[in-house]
Amino acid sequence: MTIAEVSKKYDISADTLRYYERIGLIPPVPRTKSGIRDYDETSCGWVELMKCMRAAGVQIEALIEYVALFQQGDQTIDARKCILIEQRDQLIARMADMQQSLDRLNFKIDRYEQGLMTKEQLLRRAQAEKE
Repeated sequence: MTIAEVSKKYDISADTLRYYERIGLIPPVPRTKSGIRDYDETSCGWVELMKCMRAAGVQIEALIEYVALFQQGDQTIDARKCILIEQRDQLIARMADMQQSLDRLNFKIDRYEQGLMTKEQLLRRAQAEKE
């Protein structure tokens, strides 16, 4: 697949794909005889993995280290697992912060809605007294 096709398929810009390859998030993509990137199934698998990991908030630096360790072979399995656990723990912490923010917003919205209901009741009473 060309870089344009991969870009469209995975909804990721060609510039980002080149960047990921340049910094080592995606191993070097095979090229045609004329030097054009020719993404194969393995390359696309790496693109999918990086897109998934980035969507989960995994940091670029952690992914660079993960890919480098992966390329060293199975003796790095424990180190790779540690990276994933650390990133998961960071994601859990961010999710907890986001949940706390959501809870605060919901509380404020509830208070706002209760306040409007109180004001509406006061308006109704005032209107009823006029009648």
